[in-house]
Amino acid sequence: MSVIRLAGIVPESITDGPGLRFTVFTQGCPHRCVGCHNPETWQLEGGYDSTTDQLISEMKKNPLLKGITLSGGEPFLQSTSLAGLAEAAHTSGFDVITFTGYSFEELLEMTKSDDGVMALLRQTDILIDGRFVQELKSYDLNFKGSSNQRAIDVKRSLENGRVVLSAIMV
Repeated sequence: MSVIRLAGIVPESITDGPGLRFTVFTQGCPHRCVGCHNPETWQLEGGYDSTTDQLISEMKKNPLLKGITLSGGEPFLQSTSLAGLAEAAHTSGFDVITFTGYSFEELLEMTKSDDGVMALLRQTDILIDGRFVQELKSYDLNFKGSSNQRAIDVKRSLENGRVVLSAIMV
C-alpha cells in the first residue's frame, strides 16, 4: 500500500479522457505553467495523503467507470507510488491515462536515474505530455489544454523506440 499526496479527486469526470473517469490530482508541480488550470497543486506541502487501497476502493464503487486519470500537479513527482496505483487499477479492469508537464523524451531521460518513472510509464496506457502553453491554448482539443501537447500510446511508443500517437485521443 503506497501513500500518495493528493490535491483532490473527481470521482466522475468526462473531461479528463474518454469515458467516465476517476481523476486523481496529485500535489506538487515544478513546471508552474502560465495559465495553469490547477495552480493550487503547485506547492509540495499542500494537499492530503491517501493510499492506493483507498483510491481503488472508491473506484470500485462505481461500475460505470472506464478508467483512472492521473493529473496534477505533476504525477511523475510521485512516480513509484502512482505506478502502484496504476497497476492496481489495471488489475481491477480500468485503463490509465497520465497527464504530465514533461515531454515523453524528458521522461525517458529521467528513467536513467529514477526507476519509478519507467514503472509509471509502463503502467500508463495513454500519456498526455508537454507543458501547458497559454499562447497555444484551444478549446477544440480533445482532452488537452494546448496544441503542443501530445496524446501518446505509451506501450507502442516504448516498443517502437519512438513516439506513437494514440488513435483514441487524436
